[in-house]
Amino acid sequence: MLHGLASAPELFATLVFGLAILHTFSTGLFARLAHAQPRHAGLWHLLAEVEVVFGVWACVLIAGLALLQTPDEAIGYLEGRNFTEPMFVFVIMVIAASRPILQGVIGLVHGLARRLPLGAGQGVYFLGLALVPLLGSFITEPAAMTLAAFLLRDAYFQPRVPARLKYATLGVLFVNVSIGGTLTHFAAPPVLMVAGPWAWDTPFMLATFGWKAALAVCINAAGATLLFRAELARCAAQPAPASAAVPMGVTAIHLLFLAGVVLFAHHPAMFMGLFLFFLGYTEAYPRHQSRLILREGLLVAFFLAGLVVLGGLQRWWLQPTLGGVAPDALFFLATGLTAITDNAALTYLASLVEGVSPEFKYAIVAGAVTGGGLTVIANAPNPAGLAILKGGFAEESVSPLGLLLGALGPTVVAAALLF
Repeated sequence: MLHGLASAPELFATLVFGLAILHTFSTGLFARLAHAQPRHAGLWHLLAEVEVVFGVWACVLIAGLALLQTPDEAIGYLEGRNFTEPMFVFVIMVIAASRPILQGVIGLVHGLARRLPLGAGQGVYFLGLALVPLLGSFITEPAAMTLAAFLLRDAYFQPRVPARLKYATLGVLFVNVSIGGTLTHFAAPPVLMVAGPWAWDTPFMLATFGWKAALAVCINAAGATLLFRAELARCAAQPAPASAAVPMGVTAIHLLFLAGVVLFAHHPAMFMGLFLFFLGYTEAYPRHQSRLILREGLLVAFFLAGLVVLGGLQRWWLQPTLGGVAPDALFFLATGLTAITDNAALTYLASLVEGVSPEFKYAIVAGAVTGGGLTVIANAPNPAGLAILKGGFAEESVSPLGLLLGALGPTVVAAALLF
C-alpha cells in the first residue's frame, strides 16, 4: 500500500526488517556467545554470520505471512520476487575470483604499482582502491569488489595490521565501488534500476556522474594511502602469485565466460547456463584452477535474496518518504536511507514515482550511490567484499560502527563532488 494505513503484512514485514538490521549490528554478540556457550556454538556461529542474517529473517517473514494470510499467498509473494541480482552476484563472484582472472589482475596491478613513485605496499594499495573499483563500470561492481578484496586481503587484512587501517580500507573500498560503477549505465545496481525507465545511457552517465565519481575515487584512494603511509610501508605488498603461470588461452576463455555473464546479466537462464559450462570447463582443466569460492558466493547470494524478500514489502513507507522532497534535501535523504536499505531498491522505488524532474532523478541516484559504503546492506556488492575480508578481523566479525566510521570520510568526499 502506498497511501493510507499499511496492511498487517506490511507492518509485520517492516518490523522483521528492523529486527534484521538490528541483528546485523549484533553479530559480534553472537560470536561471543559461541565461546560462552560451546554446547550451542554451531547455532551462535551461524547467527554471527552477517551473510546469513537477512536470509534467516526472510524465512521468519514468510512464516509470518503464512499465518497472517495463507500459505499459498506467502508462497505466491516469494515466487513473485525477482532473484536475478542474487543469482548474478553469486555467478560473477565465482568467475571473477577464479585463478586465471585473479592472477591476471593481480599481476597487472603489481606491474603498474612498480611504475608509480610509491613504495610497493603503497602502490598496490592505491591501485586496489582506485583502479579496480573504476573497472566496476565495465565488469560490474560485484566483480570489481571480488577482485579488489582478494587483491587487498593478503597484505592489508592480516592480524598484525592495525584495526583502524582495516576499517578505513574497508570503508574506502565500499564507497569507491559504489560510486566507481557509475561511469556506465549497466554496471551499478542502483543505476540499472533506473537506466531503462529514465532513458539514461553511458554517455549521459559519464558526463553527469562518471567524471565526478572517478575524481572522488582517486581522492579517497590517495587520501587513505597518504594517511596510512607509515603503516603501509610496514605492510609489504604480497608478490604476484608464484604459482605456475596460467596459459593465455585459459585466461582468455575465463574472460569470455566473464564477459558473457556480464552481457546477459538480466537473463538468468543465459548466465546460469554459461556458469554451468564454466564449472564443466574448470573440471576439465583442474591444473589451472584453484578452489572456486562457491561457499562464499552462496552465502552472499543468500544474504541478497533475503534482502529482496524483506525489501519487497517496504514500499508503503519508502515511496511516500521520497515523494514531494526537494532535490537538495532528497540527496541527503537518499544517502541516509541507503544505509538501512539496499540502494538499488531505493532507486527502483524512485523509478515508480511519476512526473519527477531531472533534478529529482539526479538527486536520488547520486544520494544512493554516495551512501553505498556506510553499511553492509547499503550496496549489493558489499557482502561479497565482507565475505572475503572478514577473516582479517577479530573473531571474523566486522563491527558495523567501525565500518560506518571508516566510510564516513570517503562518503563526505563523494557527497561533495556528487551533490
